[in-house]
Amino acid sequence: MATTARRRRSVRIAGFVGNVAVLGLLLLAVAYVLPSLLGFQRYIITGGSMQGTYDKGSVVFEKVVPTSQLRVGDVITYIPPASSGVTNLVTHRIVSAQPGPKGIVYRTRGDANPSTDPWTFTLDRAEQAVVQFHVPHVGWALLYLADPSHRKLLVGIPAGLIALLSVLEAFRNARREKHSTGRTDDTVPSLAEHPALDVPSAPSAPFRPTAVTVGL
Repeated sequence: MATTARRRRSVRIAGFVGNVAVLGLLLLAVAYVLPSLLGFQRYIITGGSMQGTYDKGSVVFEKVVPTSQLRVGDVITYIPPASSGVTNLVTHRIVSAQPGPKGIVYRTRGDANPSTDPWTFTLDRAEQAVVQFHVPHVGWALLYLADPSHRKLLVGIPAGLIALLSVLEAFRNARREKHSTGRTDDTVPSLAEHPALDVPSAPSAPFRPTAVTVGL
């Protein structure tokens, strides 16, 4: 009985883990899709130049505003000019915005960097996304789940565990029923299982001879 209870508890635990995994995936999916429906852009911080403000693994959510509204202190995500040699997106804070012959000339710096970025740039677009808020550490999970094989693995492990425990439970129940002994309530015992009963015989009747009739 105790063994059966432990097995059932294991199945319940495996089911709980599976439900939590599925719920986690759904929450991550909502967290990833919902901001875009609200007009936000999302970026995952993978470098350390903004450490202390946006740590590695954070997801920053940015709202598009007219470029004319950019101010010193805003944090933006952009691609530095080709002359910088940097080809990836950079999320840094604007530290300078000065008029130039081709528009406003910007300079940025990472909050954790001791010096300003060595390049200047202008923004040709009419709009630019500015960081509004961030969620720490969630980015690592999103990066992991970006791989389809990882998503299948995350869902498949709990599902496989539940299936395995269910099969083992069914197998053990079948063996237990096969090897169980004992009679059911409607079994009729054989005579060999009980000793013969001594039943006293009835007393014999007195002898009476048959009447003989003689013919005349």
